[in-house]
Amino acid sequence: MIKHQSAFHSVRMLCQVLDVSSSAFYAWSKNPPGKRQQENDILRVAINKHFADSRRTYGVPRIQRALRKEGQHHGKARVSRIMKEKGLKSKAAKRFKVTTNSQHTKVVAKNILDRRFNPGNANKAWVSDITYVQTSEGWLYLATVLDLYNRKIVGWSMGTRLVTSLIEDALTMAVKRYKPSTGTIHHSDRGSQYCSDSYQYLLK
Repeated sequence: MIKHQSAFHSVRMLCQVLDVSSSAFYAWSKNPPGKRQQENDILRVAINKHFADSRRTYGVPRIQRALRKEGQHHGKARVSRIMKEKGLKSKAAKRFKVTTNSQHTKVVAKNILDRRFNPGNANKAWVSDITYVQTSEGWLYLATVLDLYNRKIVGWSMGTRLVTSLIEDALTMAVKRYKPSTGTIHHSDRGSQYCSDSYQYLLK
């Protein structure tokens, strides 16, 4: 950039603007980078971009795949070395958290829904589940109640701990909002939270 613009502006001013020392520029001018170094400079920019786009989750293999899609084929060692030079280390994302504990001694209800996933009206069959969301501050658990008729979330609750009150709050929200009549089917997995005494009492 400085070399190209030196025909229009002073080298001193260009170096100040681009935060490059004049002595470094003149040393570079006398010994311009070779082809390999120029390729590495371009590769560094590409790696940086893919790493940032992945929210700092891509390691060497996925960076390699992203580069290949752009027609750039580089060895694992080369990509790894450049990432180490720039301090680019992927965050270890935990891919799975257990939300269901079926190893308990609580009474388990019969499956009266029996895969009838298309009821004719709203508030005839609700399904409940717990999932989790990873945030910058840690895991958040999300409990939901979904109406199978229109696939609408009728109740939900979120918290940092996997406790029975999480699913109780989701069910309470659903009941208060939609006031289902007696006989509505509530379907869930057979996890300890759903089989707990307090949740069974709330269902009744």
